[in-house]
Amino acid sequence: MNKKNTDSNAKDFFQKLNVEFLIHELKDPIAVIETGARTLLEKQNKFGSLSSRQEKTMKRIIRNARKAREMLYSLLEVGRSEAGSFACNQFRPLETTFEVLANCLEVQNPSIAEKIHQDQDMGRALNCLDSHGISLSAAPDLLQTDMHQDQAKYCQIIGNLVKNALHFRRERIDIKMENSNGFLSVAVTDDGPGVEPEHCESIFERYSQGNECTITQRQGHGLGLAGARVLARCLGGDIQLTCSKTEGTKFELRLPIDFTNSG
Repeated sequence: MNKKNTDSNAKDFFQKLNVEFLIHELKDPIAVIETGARTLLEKQNKFGSLSSRQEKTMKRIIRNARKAREMLYSLLEVGRSEAGSFACNQFRPLETTFEVLANCLEVQNPSIAEKIHQDQDMGRALNCLDSHGISLSAAPDLLQTDMHQDQAKYCQIIGNLVKNALHFRRERIDIKMENSNGFLSVAVTDDGPGVEPEHCESIFERYSQGNECTITQRQGHGLGLAGARVLARCLGGDIQLTCSKTEGTKFELRLPIDFTNSG
């Protein structure tokens, strides 16, 4: 390797290191904001009562602080994956996907999130979601299936797919889960503005999404979907996009159910 390549690799390494350090350091001030807001909300007998409007504002601060914290963890998970760092554990994919969906709604539609959090019965919660245009269904054999994967990374992937669908849907999103020959398939479909087939791959490229796609309603930085595909491939799977110019989009995640035996 010549000196020019060595200098370039060193520069890339330190740039990535600086970004990851910044992400890591941002966690503390965000945690302080969240903790402070929660303290004022939950200890009104000590710090003074809040009006109804002030309580709503505090809850909004808390929700968005959590969202910012989750975004930071998402970026850190991508870095850990690229470095080959994994923490496999056992979990139920349907229950975990439901929890991720509920957390996404906490930011994008808190009134629905509050309803499903209040109902401890998943069947009734799923019916509530369906009445609001959100369908989550799983093949019967998945109901008792245990997955051996990196749960944190799985949550990051599903979270990005679900948030994307919630953001762009017109009326509905459908999430379908099934076991396909030892692989978990999670298809997330929205009925929002479509993407021309020639731009499908650019959806997964960092920073290229906004200007390269002529469907302007799909503008964005593309970081979430790009990171989701990186995570999926590091876990032995992939994400495929079915493109349509007028009929919304379908993202399909495929992951080995047992990552420890996938390689």
